[in-house]
Amino acid sequence: MRKGTRRGLIAFLALALLIVQLPIPTSGQKKSAKKYNVLVVIADDLRPEIGAYGNPLIKTPNIDRIAKGATKFDRAYAQYPLCNPSRTSFLTGRYPTQHKIYNSNDYFRRAYPDWVTLPQYFQKHGYATLRSGKIFHGGIDDRVSWTEGGEPTDPAITERGRPGARPVSESDRYDGNEGKVAPASNRASNSDRIIVLDGDGSQHGDYKTATRAVDMLGRYKDKQFFLAVGFVKPHSPPTAPKSFFDMYDASKMPLPVDFAEQPKAPAGFPEASIAPRNADLFVGRDSTPDLAREMMRAYYASTSFMDAQVGRVLDALEMNGLRENTIVVFFGDHGYHLGEKGKWSKAYSLYEIGLRVPLFIAVPNGKTQSTDRPVQLQDLYRTLSDLCGLPAPPANIEGRSIVPLIRSPRQKWDHPAYSMMQMQDILGHSVRKDNWHYVEYDEGRKGEMLFDIQKDPHELKNLAADPKHGKVVAELRKLVRKMPTENK
Repeated sequence: MRKGTRRGLIAFLALALLIVQLPIPTSGQKKSAKKYNVLVVIADDLRPEIGAYGNPLIKTPNIDRIAKGATKFDRAYAQYPLCNPSRTSFLTGRYPTQHKIYNSNDYFRRAYPDWVTLPQYFQKHGYATLRSGKIFHGGIDDRVSWTEGGEPTDPAITERGRPGARPVSESDRYDGNEGKVAPASNRASNSDRIIVLDGDGSQHGDYKTATRAVDMLGRYKDKQFFLAVGFVKPHSPPTAPKSFFDMYDASKMPLPVDFAEQPKAPAGFPEASIAPRNADLFVGRDSTPDLAREMMRAYYASTSFMDAQVGRVLDALEMNGLRENTIVVFFGDHGYHLGEKGKWSKAYSLYEIGLRVPLFIAVPNGKTQSTDRPVQLQDLYRTLSDLCGLPAPPANIEGRSIVPLIRSPRQKWDHPAYSMMQMQDILGHSVRKDNWHYVEYDEGRKGEMLFDIQKDPHELKNLAADPKHGKVVAELRKLVRKMPTENK
């Protein structure tokens, strides 16, 4: 082969390799004629305990389908351990310290009517934005964000506690959870129960959410869409048809290594780190090992029922020929305790188990891969805009694009993950960086925690007072106070 011909061949192969390595558009690049569609699936109260995260007991074949060809984020964190504040953060691109929503009743547009939400941003760039199920919060939807599926906010929720407001009823709180209630021996109140649904669960809200999403995929398959699908399970009360309970044997449920019958901070931990009363399950009563295993079985069954609804949506995506041009994102809105340190809820927990969530981002023709770099749900706004080649969001949107980690999961990543909570008059803040997790309450006045997650994944030993780690504490103490607090 002549030298010139060889050089030409080498140049051609180099160009071909470059083209193959650029499947993901980024903000600022020339836009293709047809952008990616986006399917966002959100689960409520879902721990990163699914098959793709290495749990051998739980059965989640459909979420595991998403994991094939996706980037799995092993250290993804919510910004608040409660639904409404967490969702407000990743949907508006602001931290809780900026939107100041710390409960289940406030609506961000009261204070910030001009904010552009994540779906709104896509809508402004030509997408049909579609909602099915719980995306913002129950009773607090943001109607202007959606082309279809939006609902007005419910005054029974947003006006709760204000003069003249009617109280929130059980039907408001548990809409869609039709089914048989388990025997009274397994529960103490209407908010602390196990529900067995009739038949295949087709009358349940999550089944109906999937049905609406399937319908939308069929009707919008020839248009550019951003479809958000929100399932309420495995949020309490744990709920599923009998066939899903039959998948699990309560006697084989392993209890957490730090299981306790009452919620209480361990010795050497700040008292504020564990609320003395559970908010979701075992409310006002102690658990026992046997009752705990039954509740864990119900949580797993509820998760598998939710997974089955995810499968129905994925089937419709594929049936309509949309999988090859749709980014699929799946995540939980915050973590959840199942008996760790005696706690059976998420509220107020700044422990790893209260903040860490499953997160998958599947780009068409993407690799099956994972990264252990800390990321935030807060990052989704910029990430999805980036993946779809939209103009960069305004500078006042917080978070950063994590597309670089999709391209190169092991690259250096020097960015922390922030979270916070408010419990009565106590403010707690958390920062996750590298292997370290640091938490402080009222700027340390009511206690600090430091964990080496690699060595102590269950957070059993608080290192904050150990002089050997004084330098790390000092560095993370400074870092946590860099969490943005003012709106730009």
